[in-house]
Amino acid sequence: MQEIELQSWIERIREGDQSAFQVIYEWTFPEIYRSVVFLISDKQEIEDLMNEIYFQLWKSISNYDSRRPFRFWLHGIVLKQIQKWRTQRWRRFRIFEKKRLLEVEEHLFSDRPVLAAETHQEMLSIVHQLSYKLRIVIILRYYHDYAFDEIAELLEIPQGTVKSRHHTALGKLRELSPYFEQGKEQKLYVH
Repeated sequence: MQEIELQSWIERIREGDQSAFQVIYEWTFPEIYRSVVFLISDKQEIEDLMNEIYFQLWKSISNYDSRRPFRFWLHGIVLKQIQKWRTQRWRRFRIFEKKRLLEVEEHLFSDRPVLAAETHQEMLSIVHQLSYKLRIVIILRYYHDYAFDEIAELLEIPQGTVKSRHHTALGKLRELSPYFEQGKEQKLYVH
């Protein structure tokens, strides 16, 4: 979708047009979903997080500055919601850990076939071995093709820190994966 056409849909959303929101949702969902899958390893939380991302998009569309790329703005929402989720998850973890010490609890985990169809499992498992700080830099750089300065702006950290994390992440990926060769940067492809 071209930026000019996109702006008209955004204006319609600002006017409360739910069908315009549906168009933006369908256009952005595959890319955002794959990003979330790479950044969040808890399969059960992905759907809730996706709902929250699109709720925030609807709620804050009036704050979107049309002089900036929409995709960049949307990734800012994604990163903020993931950070919020991680904070909430840590709090829940501490509560459940206390509860576990008092009683034994069995958890059932369901694996969704959609996830298997959406992602290349081997690459996903390798990327998930990186810390979140390294993983987010790799996803933004190779999956979304952001430059180091854009990643620094999105993450609100110095560009030197982004480059350092990028270098460290590539080193770790080289150790873990046959997909990364010494001295070559490659784009991450998700099938």
